[in-house]
Amino acid sequence: MEPDDSPELRELYEGFEREHLLPLWTQRDDLMPFSPKPQAVPHVWKWDRLYPLARRSGDLVPVGRGGERRAIGLANPGLGGNAYISPTLWAAIQYLGPKETAPEHRHSQNAFRFVVEGEGVWTVVNGDPVRMSRGDFLLTPGWHFHGHHNETDRPMAWIDGLDIPFSQQMDVGFFEFGSERVTDYATPDFSRSERLWCHPGLRPLSALQDTVSSPIGAYRWEHTDRALTDQLLLEDEGQPATVEQGHAAIRFMNPTTGGDVMSTIRAEFHRLRPGVRTATLREVGSSVFQVFEGAGAVVLDGERTVLEKGDLFVVPSWVPWSLEAESQFDLFRFSDAPIMERLNFHRTHIEGNAR
Repeated sequence: MEPDDSPELRELYEGFEREHLLPLWTQRDDLMPFSPKPQAVPHVWKWDRLYPLARRSGDLVPVGRGGERRAIGLANPGLGGNAYISPTLWAAIQYLGPKETAPEHRHSQNAFRFVVEGEGVWTVVNGDPVRMSRGDFLLTPGWHFHGHHNETDRPMAWIDGLDIPFSQQMDVGFFEFGSERVTDYATPDFSRSERLWCHPGLRPLSALQDTVSSPIGAYRWEHTDRALTDQLLLEDEGQPATVEQGHAAIRFMNPTTGGDVMSTIRAEFHRLRPGVRTATLREVGSSVFQVFEGAGAVVLDGERTVLEKGDLFVVPSWVPWSLEAESQFDLFRFSDAPIMERLNFHRTHIEGNAR
């Protein structure tokens, strides 16, 4: 409760202003709300409207030093014109034309790529060429040199996810140019990191030291698909293999620690059987989803939006959300959960039961 107005109180407030002070009693509701009040808002971006704009940028905007990447950030309408999809996460469509090369650089921000369609581009991470194909989840951890090259006569687009907003707010960003070209134009089916690390349950004795980020360059769709398929088959056999009835899900992990693939970003993949509706969930922290395949809907804070392949949506902190599957419904998800959990801010509330 604020005190009654008086000449003495106004004089006190003028003194606060001169000395750059703000009293808590005038701001308590904003600084210490009873529950999160995010400035970010739920929003859906339709792929069939985004992709033509990305393709047109390929006609008009070159790739090279300066801008570095033809990446178009998804700007949350509630965040004042910044290219932030949430206060901690950045998401963009990156578009690379036929035979184009994006030069090497590195930055302290963690990054990944997820491919909803297309192939023919290789990303080279610290000298290791990594094939990018439909359904693949690829890592570029912080301070790893990386560039991209398209070996085909067709363009390719994918989504980038980074922790740019969090890094900018914390003032931890560094950036460094690399080679003017990508240093390795090889096009192997599997990267060196995959050949070393992607053998189930096996760890090379040459790499026993744990790493902050996963050493795996690419998590291939064939393994993701098989894991989800097998969860649902086990459910059919009466085994408790899914997170809820008809809802299979996996988390991409760092094989050296068993934790998240990067210190600031969690990545998951979800598959819903036709007709499944998930429980309504609230979570502290923000998440971004992209539809990989199928048709369904998302309900964000009570508003239902129909979704198709490629569509993206953001769930801000503590906003209730649920999913509905019309067909088999496959979705990629990334979030800031590692930050929230390590800082002990994470909280989850289930508002209903799956039907």
